[in-house]
Amino acid sequence: MPLTTVDPTPALVVVDLQSGIVAMGLAETPAVIEKSVALADAFRAKGLPVVLVNVSAAPGGRTDVNPAGGGRELPAEGIVLVPELGATEADVLVTKRARGAFHGTDLADQLAKRGVTQIFLTGVATGSGVEETGREAFAHGLNVVYVTDAMADSDPEIHEFVVRKVLPKLGETTTTDEVLAALAK
Repeated sequence: MPLTTVDPTPALVVVDLQSGIVAMGLAETPAVIEKSVALADAFRAKGLPVVLVNVSAAPGGRTDVNPAGGGRELPAEGIVLVPELGATEADVLVTKRARGAFHGTDLADQLAKRGVTQIFLTGVATGSGVEETGREAFAHGLNVVYVTDAMADSDPEIHEFVVRKVLPKLGETTTTDEVLAALAK
């Protein structure tokens, strides 16, 4: 679905583009970083909020993948945002300890304080931090836009399934070029 509109005060939310996650070496990561940087530059040029999210710990519950459960802290060097993002003092920095960027953080308050009604999401991983942050934003009543060519997942099948079947139920899906064109108007 193409982007229908850009609200008067949208924000870009970039999820988990940090050294420890980028070091995992997803083939798509350089493109995700490049597109996220282009979007961040465009949002900043318009004076619109840019939110840079990192994760400092794994959630604590037991899962099939982690049957022992228990959250684990990520090493300090692994939570540093990639320098290409060019974080500025005007950016909102959010450190999360769960999959989504709203749970246990002040992100909802930060967005409300700035009058944000719409978020554009990029980052990794599509079926984890990006999807969950979008779900939480949707639950907060925000208009959610997933920039699908600026996100990736370690499992391409999960990425494709989530983009085709899940995200359209939680927001609009679009591309970096469509967002940049809409912002340029």
